[in-house]
Amino acid sequence: MDERRGSETAGTPPVVVMGVAGCGKTAVGSALAQALGTAFVEGDALHPPENVALMASGQPLTDADRAGWLEAVGEELAAKSRAGLGAVAACSALKRRYRDQLRRANPAAIFLHLVIDAETARRRVKLRKGHFMPESLVESQFAALEPPGPDEAALALDGLLPVDELVARAIAFLRKGEQG
Repeated sequence: MDERRGSETAGTPPVVVMGVAGCGKTAVGSALAQALGTAFVEGDALHPPENVALMASGQPLTDADRAGWLEAVGEELAAKSRAGLGAVAACSALKRRYRDQLRRANPAAIFLHLVIDAETARRRVKLRKGHFMPESLVESQFAALEPPGPDEAALALDGLLPVDELVARAIAFLRKGEQG
């Protein structure tokens, strides 16, 4: 990592790319992390096997099922930040209480909400290969979704835009926040 990127990373708060299944969290999050020169945390990789089995069998997760997973995502983000790496995580963070839990470990966290419609989400999830989340769970994601409120450090973005445009808008938002 060059010095310029290191200095960008030092001023970048933890970022959580959030939204329902199929909105593009991984694609946008990994591209944003690369553009910022920060670490990328794939939230799905931190689900315990029990959660993966539940989802794979078509059962939506409960708040209790998600609690340990959210703790793991929050801690991974915090660890990267403490190490001076900065980090962008892909994590659904569907409810306010989930975002609050992530903020407890990362008080300066910024949320980027990728907004898409249910039909697009179903189509994208159906087309994914090798992922445990079935199309049948998309409706439960929308049922649980509580978009970030005006009092949350968050930006809603149209998840139908190209990844490079979403990354550019996210960077502009983060830089605006750095300027106060």
